[in-house]
Amino acid sequence: MMSTKAFTLVPAVEREQLMGDREWVSLECVECCGRNLYVGTSDCFVYHFLLEEKTVPGGSATFTATKQLHRHLGFKKPVNELRAASALHRLLVLCDGCITLVHMLSLEPVPSGARIKGATAFALNENPVSGDPFCVEVCIISVKRRTIQVFLVYEDRVQIVREVSTPEQPLAVAVDGHFLCLALTTQYIILNYSTGVAQDLFPFCSEEKRPIVKRIGRQEFLLAGPGGLGMFATVAGISQRAPVHWSENVVGAAVCFPYVIALDSEFITVHSMLDQQQKQTLPFKEGHILQDFEGRLIVATSKGVYVLVPLPLEKQIQDLLASRRVEEALVLAKGARRNIPKEKFQVMYRRILQQAGFIQFAQLQFLEAKELFRSGQLDVRELISLYPFLLPTSSSFTRSHPPLHEFADLNQLTQGDQEKVAKCKRFLMSYLNEVRSTEVANGYKEDIDTALLKLYTEADHDSLLDLLVTENFCLLTDSAAWLEKHKKYFALGLLYHYNHQDAAAVQLWVSIVNGDIHDSTRSDLYEYIVDFLTYSLDADLVWQYADWVLQKDPEVGVQVFTKRPVDEQQSRFNPDDIISCLKKYPQALVKYLEHLVMDRRLQKEGYHTHLAVLYLDEVLQQRPSASGKDAEVTETQAKLRRLLQQSDLYQVHFLLGPTSQTGSGAPGSPWRAPSCSGSWSSTRRPCASWSTSWPTSRQRRATACGAPRAGPRPTAGGSSSCCWPSTWAPAPLRPSWPWPPWTS
Repeated sequence: MMSTKAFTLVPAVEREQLMGDREWVSLECVECCGRNLYVGTSDCFVYHFLLEEKTVPGGSATFTATKQLHRHLGFKKPVNELRAASALHRLLVLCDGCITLVHMLSLEPVPSGARIKGATAFALNENPVSGDPFCVEVCIISVKRRTIQVFLVYEDRVQIVREVSTPEQPLAVAVDGHFLCLALTTQYIILNYSTGVAQDLFPFCSEEKRPIVKRIGRQEFLLAGPGGLGMFATVAGISQRAPVHWSENVVGAAVCFPYVIALDSEFITVHSMLDQQQKQTLPFKEGHILQDFEGRLIVATSKGVYVLVPLPLEKQIQDLLASRRVEEALVLAKGARRNIPKEKFQVMYRRILQQAGFIQFAQLQFLEAKELFRSGQLDVRELISLYPFLLPTSSSFTRSHPPLHEFADLNQLTQGDQEKVAKCKRFLMSYLNEVRSTEVANGYKEDIDTALLKLYTEADHDSLLDLLVTENFCLLTDSAAWLEKHKKYFALGLLYHYNHQDAAAVQLWVSIVNGDIHDSTRSDLYEYIVDFLTYSLDADLVWQYADWVLQKDPEVGVQVFTKRPVDEQQSRFNPDDIISCLKKYPQALVKYLEHLVMDRRLQKEGYHTHLAVLYLDEVLQQRPSASGKDAEVTETQAKLRRLLQQSDLYQVHFLLGPTSQTGSGAPGSPWRAPSCSGSWSSTRRPCASWSTSWPTSRQRRATACGAPRAGPRPTAGGSSSCCWPSTWAPAPLRPSWPWPPWTS
C-alpha cells in the first residue's frame, strides 16, 4: 500500500519537564482540555501545563508546554486516570481506587472532600441523560465483582444513581446515554443500564490482549476485536462500518475522522475508515497512551508527551492527486464532508473533481475524465485552452489559479505523440458537443462553438455543416479565417448566411461552381444555390444572380421564380419583369409561363396567349423534320391541345397567322389572322381547321397543332357551315408584353 502523510508527530512535553533526573518516575496518564494539559505520574503527582501551538513557515506546527504547577495527591500509588469536567472546573483523578475531585487550576481537592471510592476504571458520559448542566455523569467499574455504578458528580459532591450487575467481570467501559459498552472477561457487550437489556457483540479473550473500548461518536464505539481487527459497533449491537485491520498487539486506539489511529509498542498506524486501508506508519517505540481530546490526538511514552497533528485534508488530497491516486483522493474528499462547512466543502470538492478529471484526461481515460469534468462543473474553457488556437482571439479567459493541472498545452501533455493528440481532439469534439446545449455552456457559448467549429474543420467532420445550419454561436471573424485557411468554402458560405451576409455566401458558392476556387463538399452545389435563391428574401440578390443560374441550366435556374412562395411572388417579383428577364432563355420562359397559367392559374390573356404561341412555334419548328411519333413534339402538341381546350383567355389571331403561313407554303410572307363569319366572328377561340371546301366524308382534318377541326356551325340562314378563312386581314400589332420574334 502506498503511504499517505496524514499526520506528523510533534513533541509537546519532554522528560525533563516531568521528572527531571528522577529516572524511576514514569508517565501514567494524560488529559487535555483546551490549552490545559494534565499529566499523572507513577509517583502520585499531577502536573498542569499550558500548551501553546505555533505554525512555523512552511505550515508545520510546533508545541510549547509551559508548566503551571504540580501537586502530590497524598497517596503512594500511581495516578491511573485523569478526566476534566470543564463545566464544573473540576478534574477527576483516579488513584488507589478512589476518584478525587480537584480544582482544574489549583489542583486542590474540593473542600467537601467529595470522592468516589472502590473504582478500578471510569468513563464520563458525553451524551448525558440527566439534563442537569451543573453535573456530569460518571460510570465506574466497581471493585465489587461484576458491578457497574453510575454517579452524578457536582462541584462539591457525588451522588450514586444506578448500580448494574454484569454477566462477567468488566475490564473496560465506555458510555453513551443509557448504553454501556463493556469489555468483559470473554466478550464485548452493549448494556442498557436503564432497562438492564444486554446485547452480545463478539468474543474477546482478556488473557491474550488488552481490551479497547472507545466512544467515537453518538451511539457508536470502537473495539479491539479478534484477529487484529478494529471493530465498530452501535448501541443496537450492529456494525455500520467495515472493520480495519491493525496489529495484534494494539494497546491504544482513537478516531480522527476519516482515520482510525492505532498504537502498539513499535508503531503508530493510520487506517482509513473510508476504504479500510492502512495509510501511514509512524515509528513510535514504547508508546502506551493514545487518546483523542476533542479532536486533538495525544500519544505518550512513559517519559514524554507528543501530539499527532493531522495535515489539513486539502493538503492530503492534493498530495494524493500529485501522486495520481485519484480514487483515494476522491474517497478522502467525500469523507471530509462532515468536517468542513457545506459551502466551503462544495467549492473544495468541485476543484478536486476538476483536478482529478485532468489527471484522468492526461492518462487518456476519457470516460472517467468526462464524468469528473461534468460533476465538477468545469469551466470548459480550462479544457479548450489546452488546445492551441482553439479559443477565439477575442476571448478574455485566463486559467484558474492555482492551476488545475501542470500542462502548458496538448503538445506537452502528449509529448508530441500525434496519435494521442488525435484521440484528445476526438474527445474534446465529443465533450463540447454534449455540453454546448447544457448549463455548463452558459456565459461562454461563443468560445465553445468556435472551438467546436475549428475541431470539425480540422478533422473534416460531417458535423461541421450540421453545426452551421443550426443555431450556433460561432464567432464570425475567427471562424471565417479558420474555414478559409482549411479551404472549407462551402461551410464558410453557410457561416456567412447564418450571420446575415447572404451576398457573400452566394458569391463564394458561385466561385466554387465556376471553378475559381475548389471545394468538393457538395457535388450539387449549383442546385443548392438555386434552392437558396428560391427561398431568399433578398430580391436584389435573386435578380443579381438570376442570369447566372439561367445560363447554367435554364430549366433548373427558372426555379428561382417558379418555386418561390406565392405570397412573395405577388409582392416582390412582378411576372412581367420576370418574363422580360427570361426572353433570352426560351425553355425557361415556357416553364415560367406554364407556372403562371397552370400552377398559379393567373387569369390574364397575355400569359395564356404568349404560352400558346410558344407551344405553337415549337410545334411548327419541329414538324418539318420530325416524325409523327416524336415524343417531344407529341408532348408539346398535347400541352397545346390542353391549353386550347381549357383556356378562354388567349388571343386567337396570334395563333392563326403562323398556321396560315405554313399551310400556304409561303413561310416568308407576313402571317395574318383569318376573320370568321357569323356568330364565330365574336369568339376568341379559333377554328380548329380551315379549307376551300367541305369534305364530303365529313371527316375532320387536324390543324398543325393536332387539335380537331371545328364542326359545322349554323349560319345566319339556319344552314350549317364551317368557319371559312375569307379574306386576309392585315397583320396585327405586336402585343405589349415581351415577345420573341418569329423565325421562318
